[in-house]
Amino acid sequence: MGRKKGVEFDEGAPDDFDPNNPYKDPVAFFEMREHLVREKWVDIEKAKILREKLRWCYRIEGVNHLQKCRHLVQQYLDATRGIGWGKDLRPPFMHGTVRPFLIFRLSQAYVFGFPSQSSSFHCRAQACTCRRLRMND
Repeated sequence: MGRKKGVEFDEGAPDDFDPNNPYKDPVAFFEMREHLVREKWVDIEKAKILREKLRWCYRIEGVNHLQKCRHLVQQYLDATRGIGWGKDLRPPFMHGTVRPFLIFRLSQAYVFGFPSQSSSFHCRAQACTCRRLRMND
C-alpha cells in the first residue's frame, strides 16, 4: 500500500439521487446539494476572472477599448447572466435581456463603478440608465 499520487475529486452529481423523490436518500440529497453549490461557485469565480481580464483590457487599450474589448464585455455579460444565489428557480427568459445600447454603459458600471456624482452629465446618464433598466425588468 502507499500514498496516492494525486487527489481525486468527485465532480459529477451523485448517481443514486432521485429528482422525483429527493428526500428518499438523505446522503444523496446532501451530495446533490453540495454539487449544485460547487457548480454555482465555479460559475461565479469564472465571472470574476472575466471581470479582471476586462479591467486589464480597459486599462491597456485606453480610448480603443470599445473595439478591442468588445468580446470580453460580451463574455462577461453572458457569464453574469443567470448566476447568483437568488436566481435558482427563475427560468432564463426572466433574467432580462441586454439591449445593445446598454452594453457599453453597463460594462463600465460593473467594472469601474458608476462615475462620481460631481458631474451633472454623468448624473443624468446614470439616472437614464437606471430608468431603462427598471423599465426592462
